Amino acid sequence: MEHLGDITTLSGYTAIPVDVVIGGSPCQDLSLAGRRTGLSGARSGLFLEQIRVIKEMRNATGNQPRYMVWENVIGAFSANGGEDFRTILTETARVAEGNAIIPRPPNGKWRKSGCIMGNGWSIAWRVLNAQFWGVPQGRRRIALIADFGGYSAPEILFVRESMCGTTAACESPQENPTASAESNSYPAVWCLQGNAIDRSDTAGCNGKGWKEGIGYTLNTIDRHSVCILQQGIARRLTPLEWERLQGFPDNWTDIGAWTDEKGKVHEKCSDTMRYQALGNSIAIPPWTWVLTRLCAQYHRPATMASLFDGIGGFSLIWERINGQGSCLWVSEIEPFLRNH
Repeated sequence: MEHLGDITTLSGYTAIPVDVVIGGSPCQDLSLAGRRTGLSGARSGLFLEQIRVIKEMRNATGNQPRYMVWENVIGAFSANGGEDFRTILTETARVAEGNAIIPRPPNGKWRKSGCIMGNGWSIAWRVLNAQFWGVPQGRRRIALIADFGGYSAPEILFVRESMCGTTAACESPQENPTASAESNSYPAVWCLQGNAIDRSDTAGCNGKGWKEGIGYTLNTIDRHSVCILQQGIARRLTPLEWERLQGFPDNWTDIGAWTDEKGKVHEKCSDTMRYQALGNSIAIPPWTWVLTRLCAQYHRPATMASLFDGIGGFSLIWERINGQGSCLWVSEIEPFLRNH
C-alpha cells in the first residue's frame, strides 16, 4: 500500500479511488477522559478533513467511495452537549445530499444505536464492546457506517431479529463470551486499573478500579495490571499482552528501527511507544465482524483507504478479507506509526 502522508495535505481528486474510506479520527478532544474540546479541537477536528477527502474523490469519480466507516469513542455522543455528533451525522449526510440537515433527538441525547435513511443514502451507528467478541477487554467504541449509494448501512451494522421458530438472535453470535469460558477452569485473575491507587469506592464508572476477568479499556495513559490471587502476584500487562487484548498478531508493534519527523533513526521502538500506539488503536474482532458484513455487499474483492489507522488495524482486517493489496493507500499523522 502507498502512504500519502498528512491528511491535511491530501487531495481526494488525485488519490487513487477506492470503494471504502475508513477513518478513526483522533479522539482526544471527544473522549470522556480527554480535553472535551470536541470537533473544535485540533485533533478530533480532523474528521472534517476526512469528509473533505471523500467529497473530493466522489466529485472526481461520481460514485467512489460508496461507503465510509468511522470509529470513535462513546464520548462523541455527548461532546459539546451532543452537538458534535449531530455535526458528524450532518457532514456525513452532506456527502450524498448537499443540503441535508440532521436534527437533534427530541430529548437531546443520542442513543447508542440508530440509523438515518435519506434519498438514496443511509447512515447507521452502533456501540460495540470488544469483550463480547472474544477478547477480555471492556472497550466500547462507536461504529458508524455511511452508504452514499443505497440503504445498506443498517443491514451491515444490525442483525434482524429472528422469526418465530428460529434460534438466530439479533446480536452477533460472538456476543456470548461466557459460553466457552464456563466450560474451562482458570485461576482467578483480577484486573487492576492503571490509576486505581487511592480511588474512592464510587470514583467514576469503574468504582475502585479492580474487577475480575475482564480488563479495563486500554488507553494512552494508564498501564493496567493483573493480579493472580492463587500465586499472590501482581504485575503490569506487557506490550505483547496489550496486542493480544486488542486482537493483533503477536509482536505487531515491535517494528524495530524507526525514523522520527526530524530524521533521527531510533534503533528500536520503546515499550512506551508500543503502549501508546495500542491504546490509540482498535480491537480487531468486532471490526472484523463489521467489515466482513460490509464486504459482503460486493461480489468481488473490494478496495479501501485507511485514515488515522495508527498501527494498521483496519488495513490488516481488510486484506484478510479481500486479499493482499486491497488496501490501496493510507494516511497517518503520527511519525512513529508511519514506519509500520
